[in-house]
Amino acid sequence: MGGVAAILHPLFHPMANTRSAAKSARQTVTRTLQNKRVLTGLKSQVKKVRSAFAAKDKATAAAGVKVLASLADKAAKSGQIHKNKANRQKSRLNKQLAALA
Repeated sequence: MGGVAAILHPLFHPMANTRSAAKSARQTVTRTLQNKRVLTGLKSQVKKVRSAFAAKDKATAAAGVKVLASLADKAAKSGQIHKNKANRQKSRLNKQLAALA
């Protein structure tokens, strides 16, 4: 069992002994789902940009790199990915974009 179904499954979280532990368990589920949403969107955008590079479509690739830079910076700002990873992704894709010209 993977993904969201595993997180929401009642056996995934043991029974909390205190009210604060129960609240912490609820917060963990919410945060995990939010993190997964952001990271999935980031990965999807990378795939879109890479497919635009493969198709040699510079206009779509440039627009995609711009959107990806924004998503990566937001994810790095909130700690969902490391700031160096965001910068590395942006740098490599911009390098490929320049080579496409």
